[in-house]
Amino acid sequence: MKQKIKRWFLLVLGGVFFSLGLIGILLPLLPTTPFMILAATCFASSSPRFHQTLLNNRWFGADLRRWETSHTMRRATKKRATGLIILTFGFSILLLLGNIVLQGMLLGVALVLLFFLWKIPEEKVG
Repeated sequence: MKQKIKRWFLLVLGGVFFSLGLIGILLPLLPTTPFMILAATCFASSSPRFHQTLLNNRWFGADLRRWETSHTMRRATKKRATGLIILTFGFSILLLLGNIVLQGMLLGVALVLLFFLWKIPEEKVG
């Protein structure tokens, strides 16, 4: 009984993290990748089918598989994420012209995201 409750809890939690990851694609303040990693972790223990579906996804499956095996990222993935962060936060900052406090907060969040992104170890090539 306890295992069944744990399995359902992880399944629901994985669904919540997956949903937040999807929303994060559109909202610059909500990070997609960490939520997808959390969803994959939850699904690994609760639903092998959903776990495999995430790992086989054509857009982020390879990155999730790499994270699961080595806790690393490719430099190209970091560059792509950096570009998206700069683009989405830059657009948001431009929308808030005249509101220096909110612009500063967005800039601060973007810098923190970039800092942590670039601290993640890179995949060793060769």
